[in-house]
Amino acid sequence: MTSAQRILVLNSGSSSVKYQLLDMRDSSRLAVGLVERIGEQTSRLVHSPLTDGGEKREHTGPIADHEAALKAVAEELARDGLGLDSPELAAIGHRVVHGGLKFSAPTVITDEVMAEIERLVPVAPLHNPANITGIRTAQALRPDLPQVAVFDTAFHTTMPESAARYAIDVETADAHRIRRYGFHGTSHAFVSRETAKLLGKDPSEVNVIVLHLGNGASATAVRGGACVDTSMGLTPLEGLVMGTRSGDIDPAVTFHLERVAGMSSDEIDVLLNKKSGLVGLCGDNDMREIRRRIDEGDQRALLAFEIYIHRLKKYIGAYYAVLGRVDAVVFTAGVGENAAPVRAAAVEGLEELGLVVDADLNAVRSDAARLISPGYARVAVAVVPTDEELEIARQTYALVNA
Repeated sequence: MTSAQRILVLNSGSSSVKYQLLDMRDSSRLAVGLVERIGEQTSRLVHSPLTDGGEKREHTGPIADHEAALKAVAEELARDGLGLDSPELAAIGHRVVHGGLKFSAPTVITDEVMAEIERLVPVAPLHNPANITGIRTAQALRPDLPQVAVFDTAFHTTMPESAARYAIDVETADAHRIRRYGFHGTSHAFVSRETAKLLGKDPSEVNVIVLHLGNGASATAVRGGACVDTSMGLTPLEGLVMGTRSGDIDPAVTFHLERVAGMSSDEIDVLLNKKSGLVGLCGDNDMREIRRRIDEGDQRALLAFEIYIHRLKKYIGAYYAVLGRVDAVVFTAGVGENAAPVRAAAVEGLEELGLVVDADLNAVRSDAARLISPGYARVAVAVVPTDEELEIARQTYALVNA
């Protein structure tokens, strides 16, 4: 147990580092920032101290690697009296995308933990290497400080085998770790608990369908606080239509493209992950722009929106069936929190399931968790802003104070 009260949250991407420093006494943010385009001449650091009198600072110029990026972050924090050498810093919490089956909870990082995260690189080649780099750099800067891994996949490890297994040869699946892992776990965990709070109930008492709708999008069925099914799978490609990802697709499409179009596996990978979804359907992955185009009569944008909503409704219905009883359907993340037309369209026609949206409540823009269903609705429809950094900080702080 530690008397220190601050947690630094690091989210290390392949060419970026996002960070937040939080005071866990009241969950307040002391500083937030971003380093992007690491390794380029046009690297950019944006730092915003949130203490009294602090002013946003921005620097551009080459930042060679993640070590240089984190050193620059440490310098910015030190300028505000919030340096990494502060005795108030209890731990550093790292977002790690893939934890496989072994990690179902936040974990203090040891050599053995690092080795397992490295073994998972083949199933998360775009994410885990960057996460590893961030961890090693932070360890070098503060070797005496607890470093904690919080895994995107951890919340989904409660799925039953009937939901997590794919119907392929078991030996092949096990040999190559092929199963549904799910992602956005910190968001689904945070939002499902906050939804229970909004309903005035304990998480163990409610069944919730959480719709995390951003450029990446996923749906999760949560029964009594535990995930029982989720839409993303071995990778974040499966499931809902997303900004640039196709979501669910006949696997034979890949074979067809190899045989008929002569595309390589790498080209198909790029097609399905970066040139599909909304951007593939209509050339835009910004829901605000798509809605503007629809208002102007653009049929291609309208079709993209209708496909997006159709897939979303399918998952709402499927997870309603999985749960049997649903207390709330909740929207979160960039699109879910801000796109009222998406929320309205997603539940339109589902009145027989107890789902209905109040048009006036749905039109309200707010940063607060709120119900957008009328009082008589059998199932609550809610908007709950996600806060993955706060969730990582809470899990990290709880672990080092256990």
